[in-house]
Amino acid sequence: MAKFPVLPREFYLDPPDIVAQRLLGKVLVRRYEGKRLTGRIVEVEAYFGLEDPAAHTFAGKTERNQVLFGPPGFAYVYFIYGMHFCLNISCEPEGQAGGVLLRALEPLVELRTMARLRGLASTANPRLLTSGPGRLCQALDIERETHNGIDVTSRRSGLHVEDDGFAPLAIVASPRIGIRKAAERPLRFAIAGNRFVSK
Repeated sequence: MAKFPVLPREFYLDPPDIVAQRLLGKVLVRRYEGKRLTGRIVEVEAYFGLEDPAAHTFAGKTERNQVLFGPPGFAYVYFIYGMHFCLNISCEPEGQAGGVLLRALEPLVELRTMARLRGLASTANPRLLTSGPGRLCQALDIERETHNGIDVTSRRSGLHVEDDGFAPLAIVASPRIGIRKAAERPLRFAIAGNRFVSK
């Protein structure tokens, strides 16, 4: 797959709900063992800062969440349920916490490698690879120790987002998944009709 322009830091300066919708259709690239593992972003969730009870930043800045308070365009990776990593990208100007959770990708390149990293057969249904935030991180070998704090606006970082010109025909909004607080807010966005959106 060809290389396309990397999204610049300015792309992530806006509020999380705006950045989240603009990320749909963009391509997440993970450099792994000399290969480019790529997937189109098809589902995201927006999390605001101190005013969002569901956000990791609601209680203020800590050592764990400090990436979200820093400059926009950095990876915030956390561990959940004692078994899964989740990838977020910081947004809003430095000092204003905000982030976008990447919930699902449409796998594009190196599906066999993604299947191996997921512990699946090379012929596994592509939907099983990156549909869901935990699957996504496992398929791209993204972990907190390695990727938290990485600059996703730099092609040299090994994890970045590119723009290949694709534009979704329609975006649907719905409540965020797996949270108890502020669960009614329609801050989950997905490409309408895409079969790789998580269930």
